[in-house]
Amino acid sequence: MKTASDYLNEANAAVPKIDSKDGIAKHGGKTVFIDVRDSGDIADSGTIAGALRIPRGFIEFAADEATPYFNDALSKDADIVLICALGGQAALAGKTLVDMGYKNVSNVGGFADWKDAGGPTEK
Repeated sequence: MKTASDYLNEANAAVPKIDSKDGIAKHGGKTVFIDVRDSGDIADSGTIAGALRIPRGFIEFAADEATPYFNDALSKDADIVLICALGGQAALAGKTLVDMGYKNVSNVGGFADWKDAGGPTEK
């Protein structure tokens, strides 16, 4: 039987972790940023400027071209950077995207680190 820790370890092994400075360097280009936190958390703290807001519990639907909820901003070849509160949800959502065939997925960790590093934000 798997534990939460097992799932997180598998996700971290499948999805590279990048630091905030590397994420900031990608911002403003063609990279797609996704905040996987719930809307209430984003409303409280803000998010990365221009980030898609796709909760972790909805990522499969937004990333699957066969659903009516597919987000046109996502493509299997896009450079995708995920963020959450601390990095765990982003890793798990990233593993889901990798399992769905997305090729360039990384985890920039938590929003507080992004903000502290001077990354662009919005409410």
